[in-house]
Amino acid sequence: MKIIIDNKIPYINGALEPFAEVIYLPGNKTTPEVVKDADAIVTRTRTICNENLLKGSKVKFIASATIGYDHIDTNYCKQAGIEWINAPGCNAKSVEQYVASSLFSISMRKRFRLHEKTIGIVGVGNVGTNVANFCKTIGMKVLLNDPPKERLEGTNEFVSLEKIKNEADIITFHVPLNHDGKDATLHMVDERFLNGLKKNPILINTCRGEVFNSDNVYDAIEAGLVSGLIADCWENEPDLDLDLLNLADYGTPHIAGYSKDGKANGTKMSVQAISQFFNLGIDNWEPKHVDLPKSTIIEIDGNQRREEAILAEAVLSTYDIEIDDDNLRDAPHTFEKLREDYPVRREFGTYTVQATNMEKETIEKLKAIGFNIDQVD
Repeated sequence: MKIIIDNKIPYINGALEPFAEVIYLPGNKTTPEVVKDADAIVTRTRTICNENLLKGSKVKFIASATIGYDHIDTNYCKQAGIEWINAPGCNAKSVEQYVASSLFSISMRKRFRLHEKTIGIVGVGNVGTNVANFCKTIGMKVLLNDPPKERLEGTNEFVSLEKIKNEADIITFHVPLNHDGKDATLHMVDERFLNGLKKNPILINTCRGEVFNSDNVYDAIEAGLVSGLIADCWENEPDLDLDLLNLADYGTPHIAGYSKDGKANGTKMSVQAISQFFNLGIDNWEPKHVDLPKSTIIEIDGNQRREEAILAEAVLSTYDIEIDDDNLRDAPHTFEKLREDYPVRREFGTYTVQATNMEKETIEKLKAIGFNIDQVD
């Protein structure tokens, strides 16, 4: 058996070597010539798995160690008898952490309090659900919009997109990229959408760049229809719109889901899926020795401090969006390199807050966010 693996997928080295010839390659080096005699591919979003790549190959299985799968031509795979999986939810906590950091950062920059604001969450899958739980924990009013989920579960939890456009101070998008059909999301944030906004909201895109029409968003910011933009995903990546980047409050190189935890989860799900498909007997495989930051202790004295400031300090101690924003602005042409060489980032559960002089209610909120707590007398 032969398996081609993207060489930027972490923690996978050695996992499949006992069972197959394993070849590690950059995503852009995964060509038809390389895969023609391969049985499986383990990939990321930068490798387009379509007829051009797969026709005439032996490939039976594709595992994408990513939450998205729009890089896989699922119709062709079905016709060709190629099974595929992605890794839904693998980096949901990572994107939650990114949104949390961006919310606290922009609230401090623009001088408002999050618990006084309404956030609209468009797309309530794994990521959107995590973001919603975080926002509820810190006291924000949360509006949920997800038509496919609403059709399955009923209308109790969900509101119309129109209500979000009318009432939300912040709107964050967590939808897949669908090009057509009644749930199409391609350019869902377009001139019509933007002209219908009532509260000049801040927009956040951590899903796919093509969900936003870049030109329309640029014009909306210039016209004051939108009061802020946090963009991790861009049309035509890696050739992002520099004019839009200049207008954005925060711009980052598609790294919202790039925590080491998220990457390890994606790798785990890929290896386990390959094991199950080929009956390799390592269905419970997990990565070992996931990288840690220099310190996992966050010391916070809550004496005479507002709760929101305490929560912000805890969150921003785990991830500061300002750093990624600075790095992209300094060298936007290095978009891909910034992704490939992304430093160690771990999620909330890796950290322990040493809490001094802190109210019980605040401690409970830190726990709900995911932190471990060590109360100091």
